[in-house]
Amino acid sequence: MSSQSNTANEVRYSRWYGIAITVGLIAYGVVYLLIAWIALQLAWGKSSQEASQQGALQELADKPFGDVLLWIVAIGLFALVIWRALELAYGHLDLEKKVSSVGRGLVYLVLGISAVKVALGSSSSSTSQQESLSAKLMAHGPGRVLIVVIGLVIIGVGVRDIYKAITKKFTEDLTGGVSDTTILLGRIGYASKGVAFIVVGALFGWAAIAYDPKKAGGLDTALRTIKDQPFGSVLLTILALGIAAFGLYAFVWSRNARR
Repeated sequence: MSSQSNTANEVRYSRWYGIAITVGLIAYGVVYLLIAWIALQLAWGKSSQEASQQGALQELADKPFGDVLLWIVAIGLFALVIWRALELAYGHLDLEKKVSSVGRGLVYLVLGISAVKVALGSSSSSTSQQESLSAKLMAHGPGRVLIVVIGLVIIGVGVRDIYKAITKKFTEDLTGGVSDTTILLGRIGYASKGVAFIVVGALFGWAAIAYDPKKAGGLDTALRTIKDQPFGSVLLTILALGIAAFGLYAFVWSRNARR
């Protein structure tokens, strides 16, 4: 084994690195709990924040010591990016797990960058940014095709999350004994995330077909679309509780993450 590989393994299994991963997964869980809270407010009244990752971070910024908390969240999420990068480089993963690691790493990176931006005072809407980008892409034929492809990829992510919920494949991320409560939280959480992503992906596809950039929003647009359906408040409440379950699962994951 090379000295570089030895050093990487020393980092992966060091105490401080373990603490960084724990903080990162807790931060990840907090983001989803805040999304769930905003979604509940949206279901039964009005919310001043987007029901999205950006909105959750903005909600955190409005709390006492919000800037400090945002920097902690950002650092934790960047630690998760490094975790996935080391996993890719030295984890001897099969193709499926490599693709999963890349996807997760990108999610953590985007969230971490968003946390930094909010901590520095940025309050731009992620939905309006997506609509603006969609409008630019739709100005060209290939751009509309790209939006459809993006929608299909997002739907694929959602389907995979539901698959993980059904098969309990998420337990591969955990080490040690896994309680029935943890499995229940994971199954509900991944299934709810999957439904949300499928709706987001479907909206992207419909935006391209209908030539309407406003339909190509992110999670906030998806949750508002659900609310506008018959019994939408009830449906959105159920989905919000499911998203909260994923946030709680992330807390358990933080204590039992397989490195």
